[in-house]
Amino acid sequence: MWIFVLTQTLSRSTAPLLLAWYDRHARDLPWRIRPVKGQQLSADPYRVWLSEIMLQQTTVTAVKPYYEKFLSLWPSVADLASAEDEAVMVAWAGLGYYSRARNLLKCARTVMSEFSGQFPETASELQKLPGIGPYTAAAVAAIAFRDPVAVVDGNVERVVTRLLAIEQPLPQAKELVRSALQPIIPTERPGDLAQASMDLGATLCSPKRPACSLCPLHENCLAFSVGTQERFPVKLPKTKKPTRKGAAFVLVRDDEQIWLQKRGPNGLLADMTEVPTTNWSSRQDGETSVIAAPCTADWKNAGQIRHTFTHFHLELSVYSAAQNSQAGSSTALTSPPDLGWWSDLDTLNEEALPNLMRKVIACAL
Repeated sequence: MWIFVLTQTLSRSTAPLLLAWYDRHARDLPWRIRPVKGQQLSADPYRVWLSEIMLQQTTVTAVKPYYEKFLSLWPSVADLASAEDEAVMVAWAGLGYYSRARNLLKCARTVMSEFSGQFPETASELQKLPGIGPYTAAAVAAIAFRDPVAVVDGNVERVVTRLLAIEQPLPQAKELVRSALQPIIPTERPGDLAQASMDLGATLCSPKRPACSLCPLHENCLAFSVGTQERFPVKLPKTKKPTRKGAAFVLVRDDEQIWLQKRGPNGLLADMTEVPTTNWSSRQDGETSVIAAPCTADWKNAGQIRHTFTHFHLELSVYSAAQNSQAGSSTALTSPPDLGWWSDLDTLNEEALPNLMRKVIACAL
């Protein structure tokens, strides 16, 4: 077993080899400026920041259409800062982790109000903005402003822990990865080195069956030298996620309209659109029976859906009911009419419905 030695450092050839590989094999991504051999071109900090926020805990494939849609609607930080909250939540719907969308707006407005529309140029200053943590701050600073700071995401962790055979498990190993990278960052291309490391982890240095023979760094890789590359990064055993339960109620009129409402401003899925549900949360179950229905109707059990959040699974019993459109919206629910609205089924894509609620509606219809 390899024991990690704190004095172990990356080879001086790591950065040149990786950058030469990146110049030839960089992924073509809509938010990226393709490298020109030997130099890092200037990148728009707004586009870099927007892409990095979207990419948190989300795949590149999923992000691409959302990124392009946001740019078409709000091509600059000033445009985004002046956007309606609801419009941003609608455009974000389906991408998940909705606190990111709320922080996106807060950050854009802070940049406009406190920084005259210009993003700060260092990682330390960027981290003071809403919704920007250490990784995002480093990525924006390095890629947009050439700040020579180590950028460490999951792909980079995998590359470096294999190169140095770091036995310490994540997340504790993250600081070791950062410390190992910092001395080799080239001042003229810090952003390109960051993106090269990410690309290497995403394409060749994959979690399973890495293509080590094609990797430009395999001769310097301790894990590869003894055939243990798939052991790294070392991770602590995952804790079992609890399963919470609740119920959801889908009320549809005969004129193809569905009753929707808005969730509160705090907690999971805050400010997003939903059908009525019971009081479930990450810490407690909600009522699962039809007794909790929001109004009197001929409710039928439509089935059950399962959805996974970061820290728990959720199982919702779905109930559906039809209503005569002549009854009028004022008698549709026991709650005051201004707490909800009728929405055309054909235009649900214009509502800020998270994936959970789309699953519920699909189950009921």
